[in-house]
Amino acid sequence: MMLRVRTGRMLQMVLTVALALAVLGAGSLAVADEMTKPFTGKAVNRGTVTLSRQGGRTMLSLSSDFEVPGSPDPHWQLVDSKGTVYPLDRLKLKDDKINTRIVVPAYVPDIAKVQMYCAWAEVVLGEAPFTQPIVAENK
Repeated sequence: MMLRVRTGRMLQMVLTVALALAVLGAGSLAVADEMTKPFTGKAVNRGTVTLSRQGGRTMLSLSSDFEVPGSPDPHWQLVDSKGTVYPLDRLKLKDDKINTRIVVPAYVPDIAKVQMYCAWAEVVLGEAPFTQPIVAENK
């Protein structure tokens, strides 16, 4: 009799853990990272951008094969599904550091493509589109 009770409790615990893992697995699929197509343009023709969500913020990160353009003042720039352009942070920082990761501002509704823009020459150096616009979920 005691063996049946222990077996029943053990089975119940295994099913509970399996259910919890299934729920957590489904949740992680919902926030899977999205990646752009490779950059194409006048000065930027390599690398991609990965969109991830961490702590209620939407983050963009450059891939390791991204080549920093030689232009004097490159910036991150986003374009939404309606064509609205959002100029963002500088790519090059002090002491030759590169801003490879940025937080998408809350006022950006969605992201259709990421651009590298030279503010000095006022020209798009390259762009990397997402397959379909991604909704930015910043809190």
